[in-house]
Amino acid sequence: MCDELGPKEGYMKEFVEEFATLCDVNSSDKGCSEQQVKFIKKWSDKDADALKKELSRLQGMQSKDGASMKPEAAKWVKQRLALVKQLQQKTEL
Repeated sequence: MCDELGPKEGYMKEFVEEFATLCDVNSSDKGCSEQQVKFIKKWSDKDADALKKELSRLQGMQSKDGASMKPEAAKWVKQRLALVKQLQQKTEL
């Protein structure tokens, strides 16, 4: 483990989760929070157009309101962005 992120493995997980999500839409039982699982269930049956609109909405929130958001809200926006991108890839297959 790298020393920059501290001596414990938890630091690495926190660092990664701050910028992305460890949650996988294909196996949401591992690495996903309850909030993420609910989001996946809600959006997994949406069509590509709905996912594209949600992606645009979230990107707008991140760029426009990102600086004024509380850290937890900004983190949730980033997590949802990652999940929507995964769902889009899944619908393209």
